[in-house]
Amino acid sequence: MIWMMAGVLALLVVASIAGWWMARRTTDEIKKAGVANFNARTRSWWFMVGVFALTLYLGHWTTVVLFCLISFLALREFITLNETRTCDHKVLFWSFFIILPIQYFLVGIHWYGLASIFIPVYGFIFIPIRKVLTGEVKDFLATTAKIQWGLLTCVYFVSHMPLIMTLPIKDWDGGNAALLFFFVFTVQASDVFQYVWGKLLGRRKIAPLLSPNKTVEGTVGGILTTILISTGMSWVTPFNPWQAALMSLLICLAGFFGGLVMSAIKRDLGAKDWGSTIAGHGGVMDRIDSLCFAAPLFFHLTGFYFGTGMDPRPPEWIFGLFGK
Repeated sequence: MIWMMAGVLALLVVASIAGWWMARRTTDEIKKAGVANFNARTRSWWFMVGVFALTLYLGHWTTVVLFCLISFLALREFITLNETRTCDHKVLFWSFFIILPIQYFLVGIHWYGLASIFIPVYGFIFIPIRKVLTGEVKDFLATTAKIQWGLLTCVYFVSHMPLIMTLPIKDWDGGNAALLFFFVFTVQASDVFQYVWGKLLGRRKIAPLLSPNKTVEGTVGGILTTILISTGMSWVTPFNPWQAALMSLLICLAGFFGGLVMSAIKRDLGAKDWGSTIAGHGGVMDRIDSLCFAAPLFFHLTGFYFGTGMDPRPPEWIFGLFGK
């Protein structure tokens, strides 16, 4: 963890120096705006990396609480951009203040069996039942589906990241915090390097209507660069170098398509960003859209091929609440 964090801090120092130098040398107004955006992104990364590193250092429950807060903010952005009416507020209350915290409580107490099905099964069933009790039938399917989608992407998918902290790995004595760091670094580095290569060499746009800044050159260059770096980090994971390279490729692709899907939803809603919480990045959902789709894939692939199996039963103290 110390070596990985030192490497990330070194990259941030280089980016900060480069931003300072470009700000002093740039005179063109259009380029100044681009440099200002770059510096805003760099400052935000300092803050986000600091919070994430401190959270991992403080342990499992702190990590759970952090991602619970991230899910809350992301879900708020998702729901805000979608049209809701007064009759939906009771359904949203259950989504934000009952279903969301229960999901993270299940993650926190290591009840993997229920955490893995709570939202996609019980939450999925509960939302339309609670909605129908309001007596409102106008746009019933559309409203219900939007809330279900929000819970699935912003809460259920995101909750797989703290679940990585609880994943038992066979024949590996490394810390799971390092594994979570590896995953988050790989997905976020892919986004950053796609942005950088796109600015340097980008010509052919991949999906101009969905994400005008994504180019073939930027995407390929960013993913290849990330694979090289993440492969070099294989020693902090249970993967050998070729396994780390393959895992990096899969989660980079999942992150890329996750970003495109969430961009399609934004465009459909007529928005450029999900919010303005993070300077230079937009909203929380703009920053974690790639992580949402990649987290379940990484968790289940790692658990299937490298895990020792997670016990689906509840912790022993749960049984104690009801007697023997």
